[in-house]
Amino acid sequence: MDIGEGDRVYVSDLTFAASVQPILYVGAEPVFIDSEPESWNMSPAALERALEQDKRAGRLPKAVIVVHLYGQSANMNALLKLTEAYGVPVIEDAAESLGANYGNRPSGAHGLMSVYSFNGNKIITTSGGGALVSDRPDLVERARKLATQGRDNAEHYQHSDLSYNYRMSNVLAGIGRGQLEVLSDRVAARRAIFERYVDGLSKIPGVGFQMEVEGSIGNRWLTVISLDPDEIALHPYQLMRSLKARGIETRPAWKPMQMQPLFSDIQFEPHMPDRAVSPGLFLTSLCLPSGSAMSVSEQEGVIEAVTDILASGGQS
Repeated sequence: MDIGEGDRVYVSDLTFAASVQPILYVGAEPVFIDSEPESWNMSPAALERALEQDKRAGRLPKAVIVVHLYGQSANMNALLKLTEAYGVPVIEDAAESLGANYGNRPSGAHGLMSVYSFNGNKIITTSGGGALVSDRPDLVERARKLATQGRDNAEHYQHSDLSYNYRMSNVLAGIGRGQLEVLSDRVAARRAIFERYVDGLSKIPGVGFQMEVEGSIGNRWLTVISLDPDEIALHPYQLMRSLKARGIETRPAWKPMQMQPLFSDIQFEPHMPDRAVSPGLFLTSLCLPSGSAMSVSEQEGVIEAVTDILASGGQS
């Protein structure tokens, strides 16, 4: 895609740092696009504003990286309508959304390129690594060359490009391919876990959940709750510590990229000119246990503990 020094690349603000660091690897400039409050994914309103501003300035981005957060699809129809109007390609960060669907197509099947993660905590794992997919054979071939030390098509060992060793071993690839046969089962298990959390916790005033955009089916890789501070005095970290004391591991939500020390000087485009969404989601959300192998009784124990702690204000 010839992205390099001085080029701008938009990327979702509420994500893991791995979505952003490749932009820095090539010397390009990231621009963080805020979340929308419903899906928690990239805000079409913020994207539109950023594109309008950069078109006027004569510096449109070379790409937009759209992250499908926690396994739920972004509003791709709205986002693609904007990027196509401005002639900017989309790269889907589907690291967390393998097995999800949007508009009757798999998550990751809408952009110019997409990436998936097979890290140890993902719905399918090879212990590490991932995959890049595209309908463009030239991009796939270029990526394959860069990932395998950049050897030229010559009889001798010849290298013309700075490249890397990002290959996955055949053994690990085989482990991953074997799990593809049970992908739909794992998605069904994660979605059932999400539904039980909704049934058990949504009756508590102030507890909310990440919504799916219309026309999408998320894989519910992680179930994440939000705590409305106007109705729940307990901070998510206080809930996390109280659950830990009961032997239940939870994790904070992703910290927005604009709040990371590494990216403190990077431009951020909020959802609305006077309202940023992703910082609030970070400060009010908590990831609950969501593993595919989680039993109903184990989950009932989590629901009971969360309910008890919130009811007591963290005193139990």
